[in-house]
Amino acid sequence: MADGTFAVLTLALGLLDMGTNYCPTGSCLGPNTVDSRMSFSLGETYFQEESYGQEFYVRRDTALAYGPFQVTYGLSLTDTNDAWVGVGQSWDTNFGAGYLELHAMPGIYIQGDGIDLGGPIEFRSGIELGYEARNGMRIGLGYDHRSNAGIYHSNMGLETVHLRVSMPTN
Repeated sequence: MADGTFAVLTLALGLLDMGTNYCPTGSCLGPNTVDSRMSFSLGETYFQEESYGQEFYVRRDTALAYGPFQVTYGLSLTDTNDAWVGVGQSWDTNFGAGYLELHAMPGIYIQGDGIDLGGPIEFRSGIELGYEARNGMRIGLGYDHRSNAGIYHSNMGLETVHLRVSMPTN
């Protein structure tokens, strides 16, 4: 999936959740307080389906949400000295001890010795599936896609498959 599929899923599932659980209470996109988290992940990056290198990613899911959309920001660094920093939203749902999370975040890409993604504005979206312990700790496997959504002439995408550990910070 080298496109904006996860961004569209984040919006679609979030809007469905909003219509079912938030609008009936009169707070479709009203601010609310949710569990905050600090996350760390390590992953393998892929460019044009070929393994390219490693990435370290730090993400903060804040205690602020607008309806079902939690405010999220992150910073990633690769072993080729590339960096990405962004802010956006995440949406998640729990099922038993499992969870599903989707996110969409616009950001700034700073090319080091790595891939030319076409320009500095790059959008990151992804999916994560994992286990959540009773104390709120999470461990999950995720897939992220970065590209510029066609705003530049070149729209080369970069994918990351990662293992993430998240800790509640409330």
